[in-house]
Amino acid sequence: MLPHQQRVVDEKNELDKKAKALSDFIGNSPVFETLDPEEQERMKVQNDIMWQYSEILGQRIAAF
Repeated sequence: MLPHQQRVVDEKNELDKKAKALSDFIGNSPVFETLDPEEQERMKVQNDIMWQYSEILGQRIAAF
């Protein structure tokens, strides 16, 4: 694997850890329910976009 390809793999791994942590917070933390509804929505949108980004990185990895 070339260095620039490894950077994409590393980026996806890091992103997946962060996205999973946010998913867990949204789904399992009682603190999430205490947040302002608008903040909850922003976090949900952020999480959705993180997973979409991860999917794109996965497609790029599959292509090399």
